[in-house]
Amino acid sequence: MRGVSVSHSVDYYFAVPSPWTYLAGPRFEKLIRKYNLEVNWKPYEVPRVFALTGTKPVLQRPPQIQKNRLNELRRWREYLDMPLNLEPKFFPADATPAAHMLISAKQTGREISKLAHAYMRAYWAEEKDIADSATLVEIADKLGWNGKILFEKSGEAAVLAEYEENSEEAIQRNVFGTPTWIYKNDLFWGQDRLDFLKRAIEDGS
Repeated sequence: MRGVSVSHSVDYYFAVPSPWTYLAGPRFEKLIRKYNLEVNWKPYEVPRVFALTGTKPVLQRPPQIQKNRLNELRRWREYLDMPLNLEPKFFPADATPAAHMLISAKQTGREISKLAHAYMRAYWAEEKDIADSATLVEIADKLGWNGKILFEKSGEAAVLAEYEENSEEAIQRNVFGTPTWIYKNDLFWGQDRLDFLKRAIEDGS
């Protein structure tokens, strides 16, 4: 590895209810630490992007594709040794409340990776309802943050505007799914592309 002291900027487009984003979390955190990454966390409105690209929500996809998705999740769960409920209790979940909480935390100057992963873990491994405000506040509180204040701020115009900007920016940059990383204008989609992101960072050192 070269240039560990150099800061590399990565734009990260994601949504909390994505199992692939959840599965990517620990490995992406390792990349952040190893390569001193400056991450621009950009939760965005995936259904809006799906509507433009013609991608169907999971429950509207053909049964063969839905079955394969579950098989893939099972394989990755075992391979990565991560807890994951294949069909969580509150699926599908509205991503917006958690996204607003994350942006609220970000706008107060906090590093939001731990909160983001805590929300994903709550949904995918702990059968929590991440569309429920009390649940979101409780999870933030457990991290030592003031969840009530973050929630109160999450409805402010600046937070809503950033969510809108992230979503519009994702569309303009040809983002079509989650997780997506953009490094030096090169797009990497999917948790199974993390190795390619790693190589690009090393080559760009």
